[in-house]
Amino acid sequence: MRVLVLDTIHGGTEIGRAFARVGHTVDAVDVYRGTTPDSADRAATATYDLVTAPVHLDPSHPLLAGRTEPVITHHEAVRRLLAGKIPHPMIEITGTRGKTTTAYALAHILAGAGLLHTSTGTYAMPGRRLLFKKSITPASVLDAAGEAIALKGWLVAEESLGVTGAGDLSIITSPVDYRCAAGKKSALAEKVTAAQKSPLLLCAPGVASGGHPNAVHLDDVATVNGDRCSITVAGRSGTFANPLLALPGYRVPLALAGTAALLLGQNPAPLSTFPGVPGRMEVRKEQGILVIDNANSGTNAETTIEAARYARDCSGSPEITLVIGTVKGDGAVCEGFPEDQILSAIRTTRPRTLIRVGNPPKCSEIPGLPAIDAVCQTLEEAERCARERTQTGAIVLAVKTWR
Repeated sequence: MRVLVLDTIHGGTEIGRAFARVGHTVDAVDVYRGTTPDSADRAATATYDLVTAPVHLDPSHPLLAGRTEPVITHHEAVRRLLAGKIPHPMIEITGTRGKTTTAYALAHILAGAGLLHTSTGTYAMPGRRLLFKKSITPASVLDAAGEAIALKGWLVAEESLGVTGAGDLSIITSPVDYRCAAGKKSALAEKVTAAQKSPLLLCAPGVASGGHPNAVHLDDVATVNGDRCSITVAGRSGTFANPLLALPGYRVPLALAGTAALLLGQNPAPLSTFPGVPGRMEVRKEQGILVIDNANSGTNAETTIEAARYARDCSGSPEITLVIGTVKGDGAVCEGFPEDQILSAIRTTRPRTLIRVGNPPKCSEIPGLPAIDAVCQTLEEAERCARERTQTGAIVLAVKTWR
């Protein structure tokens, strides 16, 4: 079979190699940067048995529009390439928000050996031993599935813009939508469409199942009251308590993870000891001082204010040291942390000690804001500085950066 793979920089190279390994002839084209002119020229005139493109590619792209050959998504290509090489159970998680947290929480529950594949890294479980770091494009599931099989364990895989549908269960974590493919597609609709191939689909509140015959809606099976979650699904019931349930960013992901556990025949009770995701309201103690770590690629004013409130609740003290800003030159972060958002967060949280990361203006010159106690260039430097300056209360890390 002759296969055309479009987009080499979002997993297309790996997909092309996988097709070639099983005997197919492959042309792979870099449609975004134009680094494969020879392949692009061939693709413009050649005829293929199969074309695969990412869901985010503009459908009017010259190498995609008007093709008469079968065209499938990268997610579907990976599903076909995984045939007969699937770990069990395999759970795929997608959604604009909450997918990393849901993945970590579910991996915390599942018994035995397994593999956790997320945007923060790919880990052998239990013990969270880092194996490698790859993107969460569908192509990365190929290696993740292979590693899970080698471990003779389960696979929890975080994926962007959909799922392959090759696993036992798919989870859509958020109804938040945006336009992709040059504004011509709904990202949420693409995720729901991809999930139709899954044997079982679990949907967060507000997510329509698209008519999936085996869909479970979280609102129908789970209830959260304070720090306790109760779930009844598929003839099974379970409960767990965790203070993280008080946080909006954790409430739905933890309930989804608990529901998924019951659907897989496992007890969600271990979620009572789930400490959180590193950099996403993770709670830990450093030299006797409580640290709320919310430094991640999605940090903003809203999550900073939430982290400060949580820090005061957990420590029982109004005093916080706030570490806030953006790591200079971190181009991996798509959306920045605008200065007006940073100042709004500082004004609202009123920290006792303020440590800025990056190159901030002087807060002391802005009415209503405290003076900056220290300026650092990296998260690590800022955290050390915070520990040196904090004797009581809690430290809140609110730096926008990839971890």
